[in-house]
This record gives sequence, C-alpha cells and structure tokens, in this order.
Amino acid sequence: MNKNKALNYIRTHNHIGIKAGSERPEFLEIWMVVAQNRVFARSWGLAEKSWYNTFLECSEGQIKCGKTIYNIKAVIPEDLNQLTDDINQTYLTKYNSEHNRKYAIGIIEDQHVEKTMEFIIGEVE
Repeated sequence: MNKNKALNYIRTHNHIGIKAGSERPEFLEIWMVVAQNRVFARSWGLAEKSWYNTFLECSEGQIKCGKTIYNIKAVIPEDLNQLTDDINQTYLTKYNSEHNRKYAIGIIEDQHVEKTMEFIIGEVE
C-alpha cells in the first residue's frame, strides 16, 4: 500500500514537502511525524499566511515524499488531547540532533500544540 511507503518516508526524513490548498505553486519543507500510524505536523511560525491557516480554509493539499506526491486531506484531529503526549514524544525523539533539539523542545509548547494538524493520505499524484 502506498500509505505505508509514505509513513516510512516521513519516519526516516526530517523535512517533508507540503502544499496547502490549491493555490501554492511550490512545496514548502516542514517537519512531520508519524504517531500511532497517523501523520501530524505543527505550525512553527504561527503566521497568518501559513500552510496551517491555508488548510483551515481548504483541507485539500499534497505532500512530497522523495519523488512521490500524495494527495492529502488536512484535519484537526478530534482526539488531539489523547494524542498530544505521543506526538510530543515523537517530535523529541525524531528531531533529537544537536541542531534540532531546541526547536523540538519549542514545538511541544502549548502554542504549537494548538496548531497540530493531521494529514490523511490519499491517492498518489
């Protein structure tokens, strides 16, 4: 199944390309994690014009795993409170290099946890 290839790629690569909505012409590289076999990302910049806010307006988008592009649907997970500890731990484990550690610690703070989005992987483009 293509979803397993995408999950493995996300687990083993630090930066994943994302396109939010249908207007963005290029992929933006962001941090993503896999927790409980589900894909999550958090907004770092918290800007008004961000991939996160674009997805709030239009849930359709794409992620790029290597050369493979997957259509995705972005949702706010209804069970975020139950998932937060797992997602936090996954960020801390995956991004534990000397350079990334301070950002991994930052992205588990409440202001970023509130900007957690789940990506549901669909068809390969």
